Amino acid sequence: MRILGHITAMPQLPEPLWGLKELAYNLWWSWNPEAAELFQEVDPLLWKRFRGNPVKLLLEADPARLEALTATSYPARVQAVVAALRAYLKAREVKRGPLTAYFSAEYGFHSSLPIYSGGLGVLAGDHVKAASDLGLNLVGVGIFYHEGYFHQRLSKEGAQVEVYETLHPEELPLLPVQDREGRPLRVGVEFPGRTVWLAAYRVQVGAVPVYLLTANLPENAPEDQAITARLYAPGLEMRIQQEMVLGIGGVRLLRALGLAPEVYHMNEGHSAFLGLERVRELVAEGHPFPVALELARAGALFTTHTPVPAGHDAFPLDLVERYLGGFWERMGTDRESFLALGLEEKPWGKVFSMSNLALKTSAQAGGVSRLHGHVSREMFHHLWPDLLLEEVPIGHVTNGVHTWTFLHPRLRKHYAEVFGPEWLTRPEDPATWKAEGLGEEFWGIHKDLRAELVREVRARLYEQRRRNGESPSRLREAERILDPEVLTIGFARRFATYKRGVLLFKDPERLLRILRGPYPVQFVFAGKAHPKDEPGKAYLQELFAKIREYGLEDRMVVLEDYDMYLARVLVHGSDVWLNTPRRPMEASGTSGMKAAINGVLNLSVLDGWWAEAYNGKNGFAIGDERTYESEEAQDMADAQALYDALEGEVLPLFYAKGPEGYSSGWLSMVQESLRTVGPRFSAARMVRDYAELYERGGRWAREAWEQKTLLEEFYRALPALERLALRAETPGDLTLNGVPMSVRAFVEGEMPVALRPFLEVQLVVRRSSGSLELVPMEPGAEGYQLSYRPARPGSYAYGIRLALKHPLTGRVLWARWA
Repeated sequence: MRILGHITAMPQLPEPLWGLKELAYNLWWSWNPEAAELFQEVDPLLWKRFRGNPVKLLLEADPARLEALTATSYPARVQAVVAALRAYLKAREVKRGPLTAYFSAEYGFHSSLPIYSGGLGVLAGDHVKAASDLGLNLVGVGIFYHEGYFHQRLSKEGAQVEVYETLHPEELPLLPVQDREGRPLRVGVEFPGRTVWLAAYRVQVGAVPVYLLTANLPENAPEDQAITARLYAPGLEMRIQQEMVLGIGGVRLLRALGLAPEVYHMNEGHSAFLGLERVRELVAEGHPFPVALELARAGALFTTHTPVPAGHDAFPLDLVERYLGGFWERMGTDRESFLALGLEEKPWGKVFSMSNLALKTSAQAGGVSRLHGHVSREMFHHLWPDLLLEEVPIGHVTNGVHTWTFLHPRLRKHYAEVFGPEWLTRPEDPATWKAEGLGEEFWGIHKDLRAELVREVRARLYEQRRRNGESPSRLREAERILDPEVLTIGFARRFATYKRGVLLFKDPERLLRILRGPYPVQFVFAGKAHPKDEPGKAYLQELFAKIREYGLEDRMVVLEDYDMYLARVLVHGSDVWLNTPRRPMEASGTSGMKAAINGVLNLSVLDGWWAEAYNGKNGFAIGDERTYESEEAQDMADAQALYDALEGEVLPLFYAKGPEGYSSGWLSMVQESLRTVGPRFSAARMVRDYAELYERGGRWAREAWEQKTLLEEFYRALPALERLALRAETPGDLTLNGVPMSVRAFVEGEMPVALRPFLEVQLVVRRSSGSLELVPMEPGAEGYQLSYRPARPGSYAYGIRLALKHPLTGRVLWARWA
């Protein structure tokens, strides 16, 4: 047939069930089991087939089934859950904190909306959900990828095949955004020789709206419609187009909606072009470039997620000039100053780094764990070469997970009974995790969840083998694979080489001895490699090959199409969560946090979040915090440490079962894990930490506007700093025996009046252990002087510098060393 158009007929629900539509269009249902159960009850098979998508379920549900439900207690349950949603929203009508725009290239809210690839997107989804729970004044901005992220199919040999499906917004919990006249809202972004038009969909996540941009419009050429087709589509040109849509288009969308956030939070550097657009707006209002940059920077916050230099987007300068040529004129500056915002020297030449741009246009920045904050300060120290490493303006907020999204409903109910009702409202409060009360009933639930995991593994493996045309005997084997009574270790994450998915096979003979030893153990693996990550795909195939080579297919299973649904099954039902990154390349990781809240113990390298969570009693460590001379040495050492932990700690403890049918030592470790991981690594704690940064950003933004004149004078005077020099008179190496050291310093050149309040001559003292002390020197008749004696004995190094502090933040901006 010749298709002239498409129709989506929305369901006419029976009046007692009208509330289902209200629930379907607010993702609050995804972390409230009573709401999800209502949809599942309509048709369990359709619910699973549509990956828990309530809008699609209602479109396809049998009207007779819906009518039959009206004659049961079902309508009363619908009304009760709708009342709970309305009460939740009413309690959050008055928002907390400054209006904050949260920008992310991907969001993992639920498996039914597959616009996420992995940890970054799920973290963004958890951030928004926790912000809703806490009533923060937040709005999200992202992209609706109408082909989403790929579904993974694995061949018999473990080769990854990417399969994309077209997503239909009318079949998803998305509503088109309209202007004040009720027409579809449009904003434009200038591309070379044309304007690309953007529309948006709103997804409501509890009390937080998230706006997803799309270029899939008839006004655009087919190649421009494809810009928002696929998450992380390959090619630098497609990437810069997507990031212009997100950063520049996102700001313009907010303006079209009448929103003027005080704070802008960039979740990774993909949205960093928003800083350029905000500067352009401020210059158009009449502010000179340096002041406009400062006004934009004051309320901006950047979170970096990768300690791997190759993981930070960077574009060739000619590509940036082609797409943003002339943009600097609208920003009131020149080409060199514009490019300097993102400039980075690579071995092959100069590039424009999105992370550098984000850092240069943000007053606050941070990594996603304590260790990652330190690694990030080292990585970006070159942007502030005269500052001490500790002064590099990058902190950290350790990641957390949304408790209610990843905790199994049965455990949620049981914990509420054991911990008390206050736990449900304060999951970030350690006092509410009264894990010592967990015992036999908890272990019974855990065993049931392990059995559910085994059933899911068998069903998925059967389908994998059936689709690959494997023999009837292989299909029968899939139906019997794994043992629901055996210690089960889960390993699920992106298949990148540094995550070392094949580390278990570093010493095959030792691995086989463990597997053939007195304690049975089994492994479930899952994970996708990026479509362009050929080494990651090769790793996946190598894992397949080694399992087959050593005849371990009854003990080790690799499942395809890892997503949020499968992730929940795995973190609910495993006994141990295995994590083997090459330290310090794991920025944070969150899957182990999700496992821990379900009573699963972590067995992990001391990297990312586990480096600050592990206390020796709440799980197991692989190796120590050493740095190795080569990757091979590190891999071998970590593999042996992994085998040692399995043989000497994990397996004996798990199988030291008492008459109650479980190991009391194991349960004690689970209780300690819940007490230490549950509250501290919750998204509620994480977002409370960010809320403090939002408050500070809002305050700095307001102060910047109040002090525009001061800022203008400050930046006008900055070039004079280059004419200043610092000369010092010091005793050199000195042994102090109770007598202070005397030092003097002289500033040569005229200090600009506008900078004098912010300039300070400092003695900088570093103890051999690494601790640092900054001591201001006193101005005297001639120069600056100081008598100094360390507060405690030890070995120290010292220097003298002239430091310029930022007028708003008080941070050191510039330093001249004597």
